[in-house]
Amino acid sequence: MSRKPKKTLNDQEMTLTEHLEELRKRLIVCAVAVGVAFCVTYYFSKDLFRLLMAPLLEVMPPEQGLIFTGLPEAFFTYLKVALVAAVFASAPVILYETWRFVAPGLYSREKKYIFPFVFLSTLFFVGGALFGYYVVFPFGFAFFVGFATDFIRPMPSVKEYFSFATRMLFAFGVVFELPVFTMFLSRIGLINHKMLIRQRKYAFLAVFVISAILTPPDVMSQLMMAGPLLILYEISIVVARIFGKKIVEDDQEDESPEQENDKEKTS
Repeated sequence: MSRKPKKTLNDQEMTLTEHLEELRKRLIVCAVAVGVAFCVTYYFSKDLFRLLMAPLLEVMPPEQGLIFTGLPEAFFTYLKVALVAAVFASAPVILYETWRFVAPGLYSREKKYIFPFVFLSTLFFVGGALFGYYVVFPFGFAFFVGFATDFIRPMPSVKEYFSFATRMLFAFGVVFELPVFTMFLSRIGLINHKMLIRQRKYAFLAVFVISAILTPPDVMSQLMMAGPLLILYEISIVVARIFGKKIVEDDQEDESPEQENDKEKTS
């Protein structure tokens, strides 16, 4: 299936400048959404950070918490917490604007997936972050804190913990999008379950490479990321088998998105 350049409302092929202008508009909308959400999340930043620390504090020794070694460290950490929360809260808008940017290059029948795509993408992104928070964090933090002895006490800093926790949350949120994107790509015919099965051994290798990139440089974190990714890949094969595009001998299959859209306008 060939893909032609996007078109403007006047059915003229978009130039590189017009593509960049369209991208700029979408980015502005996303930035405004994050900014509005930030004004709300900053008010709750202390409570949000306390919630983020909960899995670690549960496995730490009694009456021991996090420390900060620089005077502005706590202040900037609260700002970052509010910003991360704002991004999560704005996820539906960000995903919707992403779809709007790529939609002009799609067939009309493919554009109808916008709301399922936005809903499922948001659901899986938040679900992946929650999986990391409720499943991976308690197990992983208990493993790391377990190395403490009478002579070695865990004293994580606010900055280090925030960096580690948010990186893991975003990583799990992103990798949990795999079944959603597989469903979308299989519906428009770009991939199918047979292709995923043939590429399984290369995908497994890529899983460990991605896990090494997205997680901190320790084997435990990489394994906690790679395990769910392998399972998600197998789920994606099933998703592609169920939702994959059926091969139909129809002249419309050879039409470009623009030709199909033009036909709908004239009918």
